[in-house]
Amino acid sequence: MNRFHEMAVFLAVAETQGFAAAARRLEMSAPTVTRSVAALERRLGALLLVRTTRSLRLTEAGERYAADCRRILEDVEQADDAAAGVMAAPRGALSITAPAFFGELHVMPVVLGYLRAHRDVSVRTLLVDRVVNLLDEGVDVAVRIGALPDSTLTAVPVGQVRRVVCATPGFLRQHGEPKDLDALPGFCTITAAMEGRGAQWRFQQDGQPRRLNVQSQLTVTSFQAAVLAACEGWGLTQVVSYQVARHLASGALQVVLRDFELPPLPVHVVYPEGRRSSAKVRSFVEFCVEALRRDLATLPG
Repeated sequence: MNRFHEMAVFLAVAETQGFAAAARRLEMSAPTVTRSVAALERRLGALLLVRTTRSLRLTEAGERYAADCRRILEDVEQADDAAAGVMAAPRGALSITAPAFFGELHVMPVVLGYLRAHRDVSVRTLLVDRVVNLLDEGVDVAVRIGALPDSTLTAVPVGQVRRVVCATPGFLRQHGEPKDLDALPGFCTITAAMEGRGAQWRFQQDGQPRRLNVQSQLTVTSFQAAVLAACEGWGLTQVVSYQVARHLASGALQVVLRDFELPPLPVHVVYPEGRRSSAKVRSFVEFCVEALRRDLATLPG
């Protein structure tokens, strides 16, 4: 078994956290995968994995080796793609990440459309509400909302979304509409407090950012739940405009406090510098950028 294959087998075990799962991904038998990793550890003279009857975890040496394997195998794949030329047909595995709700609403339709046109590509999607390190986690393309930090990543702008406060027309008829931020405490509110984020609502007043500690009677841990409660007439909620786009378009929800909204949040398609030489990354980025620009341009204002 050559070294590149050993690396690929070990990396599959590290990423799937199991020999059986890695065997399924690689279409190999589990005993063959187990023997390959054991042979690799003997050759290196280092313990890469700690195995118990119920779990498997990487040692410190294993974590470093997995990161090196991922980088080396990606370099090999990019070299193959570059040698094949820019006209090479997209093929192989593609890993994509996006915020969970945005991914469900906007990225998954893009992925399905892309796969229909490229049968030799397989896609793994990671829809999570955290910033995924593309290089460390072996992700090819990300869709990100908000300002981007300086990095070596290539970012293509596709549109923008807003942070809005909304409620049902029925709620606003019954309770009135807040005219300024100081009026908010007098209204029933629903706050989506995600992990790692506070329960503050964010605004802009007199050209300066302002955060309010809204004491909501109802606090939830997902934006979907906040939108559902708002649609049921419970109260006001602050979400991102794409999360309520269809409700705003139908008139089920109505935006208030527009004069206090923060500047729109940019949306980018992001990929590591150099990955564009890969036919699968190049073709997906082009497909995704076109589709998302079209979708985001139709969001209610």
